[in-house]
Amino acid sequence: MENDNGGMLSNERVGLIAGSGNYPLVFAGTLKEKGIKVYCCAVRDQANPELEKYCAKIYWVGLGQFGKGIRLLQENGVTVVTMAGGINKRLLFQRGFLRKHFPDFYTLRLFANYFLFSRKKRNNDSLLLTCVEAFEEKQIRVLPATDFIPELIVKRDILTKRKPSRNEWKDVAYGWKIARTIAGLDIGQTVAVKGQSVIAIEGLEGTDGCIRRAGALCSSGHFTVVKIAKPNQDMRFDVPFFGMDTIKSVAESGASVLVMEAGKTIFINREEVVDYADQHNLCVMILSEEDAGKEESPFA
Repeated sequence: MENDNGGMLSNERVGLIAGSGNYPLVFAGTLKEKGIKVYCCAVRDQANPELEKYCAKIYWVGLGQFGKGIRLLQENGVTVVTMAGGINKRLLFQRGFLRKHFPDFYTLRLFANYFLFSRKKRNNDSLLLTCVEAFEEKQIRVLPATDFIPELIVKRDILTKRKPSRNEWKDVAYGWKIARTIAGLDIGQTVAVKGQSVIAIEGLEGTDGCIRRAGALCSSGHFTVVKIAKPNQDMRFDVPFFGMDTIKSVAESGASVLVMEAGKTIFINREEVVDYADQHNLCVMILSEEDAGKEESPFA
C-alpha cells in the first residue's frame, strides 16, 4: 500500500474490523506473510476464532462497542483500519437487540438517530458510512481492504471449462440489469433468474441465502445467479465477494451459471473454487458492464 507521496507506508500496523466468513482470515493471513502486524477487533458471534492465528492481537467486541474498539486500536498505535467480512443484518431486527448488544456511549451517540429516534434509514450504505465516520472522527483512517491485497480483485475472465448456452446468456444480460437496479437502491446485490424471469433477489439473508431460496423456489434448477457491485461502489465496505461457500451454494441449489463483476469483486481460494465448479459442470464468468450489454457471450 502506498502513501500520498507514492512511497510505501512506514506504519506496519493495520487495524482489522472482522465480520463473518473466510475473507477476514485471508486478509489477516496475507498481511502476516507480508510482515504487517494486524490488530483485530473481531465482532463477537460473527468472526472466526481462527483469526487469532494471524493477528498480533485480537479483541472480541460487540456490535455496540465502537468506543471500546477504537480505544484498543489507539492503545496499539493503529492509525489505519479496514473492514472485512459480513455482519448478519438480521441481528438488527431481532427482539431485544439493543439489550443484547447494549451500546457504549460513543456508539449510542453515533447511532441514536437509527435505533432510538428512527430519524435515519437503516440501509447498508447509511449504516456503514456511519461506521467509517466512527473511526475517522478519532483520526483513524478507513481504507479499502483491497488497498492491502489488490491481487484478490478478480479480472474479466471465464473461469470454468463450461461456457454459457444462448439461453443462459440471455438470463445473464437480463439478470445484470435487475441486479444493477436493486444494487443502486441498496436492496441487495444478487439476483437469480431463469427464462428472463426473476426467481429471487437478495434481502437480509445475504448472497448465499438468496441462492438457496432460489433453489427452493425453482426445483427444476438450471438458473443463473448474478452478483454485481453498486453503481457507485465504496470499496471500503460491502464489496461483492465470493469463495467456496458461494460456489457450494450455487451447486447445491441447482443453479448452473454464476456471474460476478470484473474489477469490483473479491475472489478467494481461486483454484479450489474453479476445480469445484468444473466438477459440478458450472459456468462461472467475471464480466464487465460492456460485456453484459452484448447480445451474445464474449466467451462463446
